Amino acid sequence: MSTPDAWGERLPRRLGLGAAIAVLVGSTIGSGIFRVPASVAADLGAPGPFLLAWVVGGAVALFGALTFAELAAALPRSGGVFAYILEAFGPLPAFLFGWSELAVIRASALGAIATIFAEYLGYFVPLSPMEVRYVAAGAVLLVGIFNYVGVNIAAVVMNLTTLAKYAALVGLVLLAFFLGDGQASNYHPLITTGAGASVFGTALISVMWTYDGWGDLSFMGGEVRNPGTTLPRALLLGTTGIIAIYLLLNLAFLYLVPIEEMGGSALIAATAAERIPLLGASGGAIASALVMVSCFGSLNGSMMTGPRIFFAMADRGLFFRGVARVSPRFESPSVAITLATGLGIVYVLLNDFQQLADKFILGIWPFYALAVGAVMVLRRRRPDLPRPYRTWGYPAVPLLFLLASVGMIANALVTDPIDTGTTFGIIFLGYPIYLIWRRVSRAGGDKT
Repeated sequence: MSTPDAWGERLPRRLGLGAAIAVLVGSTIGSGIFRVPASVAADLGAPGPFLLAWVVGGAVALFGALTFAELAAALPRSGGVFAYILEAFGPLPAFLFGWSELAVIRASALGAIATIFAEYLGYFVPLSPMEVRYVAAGAVLLVGIFNYVGVNIAAVVMNLTTLAKYAALVGLVLLAFFLGDGQASNYHPLITTGAGASVFGTALISVMWTYDGWGDLSFMGGEVRNPGTTLPRALLLGTTGIIAIYLLLNLAFLYLVPIEEMGGSALIAATAAERIPLLGASGGAIASALVMVSCFGSLNGSMMTGPRIFFAMADRGLFFRGVARVSPRFESPSVAITLATGLGIVYVLLNDFQQLADKFILGIWPFYALAVGAVMVLRRRRPDLPRPYRTWGYPAVPLLFLLASVGMIANALVTDPIDTGTTFGIIFLGYPIYLIWRRVSRAGGDKT
């Protein structure tokens, strides 16, 4: 068994600042930014509310990152959100977070990202629906292998794919504004009387889906070098980089495609690329290749970060101890990665995972809110805890994040009570499972 470090971690700390930023950016920029702008445009129907939704979403993500930075620096543990909730609120809420990730969130995310990757491969190689699922399963298996054989290989893949897709997005923005057949008049009128607060809240949920990933780096907190400085810097630099490219990209989409047309264009990146004469007939192929690279990088990021939650649960006595195994040869959480890979493949092959993914978009937000609330709880309960970084704008910044989280969840309960209720039903199903787990573990002599 590996010897724990000063924070109690047994995984080697190999990720520097550049790799940490790549994990955050690569995990966040996946398929959403290539699809969600169309649905947001359809919901809001005017340039002003459309752009405001992306600004508000970016602000919420930044407030979360600013708050997480304090927790990540003070508690650089595997599992991130799991560790923060455990420290502030105890084992039951932490278990419910891990249960939600295990039961559906992580597996459905892996399945959805891999399927979009496979669908866009179909642009170049015709694939039947079953072949799409097989390719998607193969992609999940491949990134599982990368991560199994060590974080260094997974980090190299992440660095390359993140650099490639970020550079491609910057290039797409520059081509759109300097060589695209667009019109500045597409930004007017900024405001119409169409969308109300409830509609805006619904659109914001989709926007936050594209921003989701800003907190994933925290899951690898136990593998980051000099975490007291590296984690806060990576969270802030990575999140601001995502906000910048998302805002620029949506301005470029709107410049090339009027808001009314954007709402009916599910593959907005391809539609926009076709309006850049320099790309010509190859615009669709270029956009499809970009989506594939983006999805593969995001898939790798999800596999890098998600299994650390299962590893942390087991390492802290809230899951089967064997899942906390560290490979002696590769120094990776081998069993946790194998578990996540297997679940992802199962979800792909079930063929109904995409509907599940849609239902559980909000599943992680109650736990984000708990983790942000942990900053306030721990400042009161553990004032002497070393804090290399303290949240800028405290307490306003975490309070604004909590207000936005509660507002989105409440709006979802009102506008989509069945799917949102199902989400929370799955979460609370973890409570009796937790009680059973505690009884069984105590009967077996495990007092943790």
